[in-house]
Amino acid sequence: MCLAVPGRVVSVTERDGTTMADVDFGGLRKEVCLEYIPDVKVDEYVIVHVGFAIQRLDEQSAQETLANFDRLGILEEEFGDGFEIAARQAGAEG
Repeated sequence: MCLAVPGRVVSVTERDGTTMADVDFGGLRKEVCLEYIPDVKVDEYVIVHVGFAIQRLDEQSAQETLANFDRLGILEEEFGDGFEIAARQAGAEG
């Protein structure tokens, strides 16, 4: 599954001519490309799809969505270790 997930921008940097950000998805952090919305600031919320920030989002909507995703286990499915998740689902001991 590949969802668009809201996250909070923790830092913004430039790497090899590309605007990048460290984004916090409810405790999980990933590096994200900001080329579609390069004027995003630290502490703003963005919607991220396949590694690209594609839209800004207000904090309340982002927090509600993250809470729902967490409750449904979607954050682990989207950002967790795929091998570990598959092994657990297959009943293998970790």
